[in-house]
Amino acid sequence: QVQLVESGGGLVQPGGSLRLSCAASGSILSINGQGWYRQAPGKERELVAGITGSGNTNYADSVKGRCIISRDNAKNTVYLQMNSLKPEDTAVYFCYAAIVESNRVRGYWGQGIQVTVSS
Repeated sequence: QVQLVESGGGLVQPGGSLRLSCAASGSILSINGQGWYRQAPGKERELVAGITGSGNTNYADSVKGRCIISRDNAKNTVYLQMNSLKPEDTAVYFCYAAIVESNRVRGYWGQGIQVTVSS
């Protein structure tokens, strides 16, 4: 069984920064694509940033230039550095990973972590 555990969320003032981490553990041979999603109250879950197994990245237009997604393959961890945070960034953030297990690739979600941007 694979688990994804997020950390680094919390309350931050507008203009501030946060770094989210998501560590995968369990029966992992390798990790393909990973991503960060978010869901604000009353809204659908949306992609914030993604990174492929080869390191290619993509970002939602709303966060381009303010967020950087990165990964540490040795630690099975993906990060999201968020800068110049705005109140509209307030949401529960979820990490996602496509995990290569013994004989299949399966998608896993973290439990979600709250990010609140408010003065």
